[in-house]
Amino acid sequence: MRDAYHEELDSIGEGLVEMARLVGSAIGRATTAILDADLKLAESVIAADAKVDDLQRDLEARAISLLARQQPVATDLRIVVTSLRMSADLERSGDLAQHVAKLARLRFPESAVPGDLHATVLEMGQLAQRLMAKAAEVIITKDVDLAMQLEHDDDAMDLLHRTLFQHLMDDRWRHGIETAVDVTLLGRYYERFADHAVSVAKRVVYLVTGEHADELQGAPEAGQ
Repeated sequence: MRDAYHEELDSIGEGLVEMARLVGSAIGRATTAILDADLKLAESVIAADAKVDDLQRDLEARAISLLARQQPVATDLRIVVTSLRMSADLERSGDLAQHVAKLARLRFPESAVPGDLHATVLEMGQLAQRLMAKAAEVIITKDVDLAMQLEHDDDAMDLLHRTLFQHLMDDRWRHGIETAVDVTLLGRYYERFADHAVSVAKRVVYLVTGEHADELQGAPEAGQ
């Protein structure tokens, strides 16, 4: 019985990894769709989000079933509860990738992104994908040091987000209000996607240590 119980716990972790990989792929493909005005690719991203939603619902059902049947305590309880929260972060990440794809569909056959901002948006999309890939690795390895790095990595996304706003506020902006709104939304989608990847990593830190990442970062080094 205990072996079956721990197999169920492991399967929940595997479900989280699959979700992370799916949403990481989704944000990469959505970025290509919006930069290339690729309607077919945008539609595929939008449709594929249903699988992420299904995974999240299945994982949630299994976690709740474990809570009811096994009444886990201590570390096992922390795994189940933290997994539920991570699945919510990942589901929202999938929604954000879908939002990018829907914007690509809305503006087709034009690109929603002006040519002079393509490089910045491409970099944001690639960074979002890397952050989620690292979050998936953290789920697998339970590597606390790697998890703590994600917040530092997220600083690069914040910088790119500010770069977009600098373009929007520039007196030389010539792309109109509608495009300004599109770019503002895009920047927000990528920023929030990155935040969810960081949140997943922080939850792994809590799962492993029983302490919140912010508390560990504020703790003095040994010997100080």
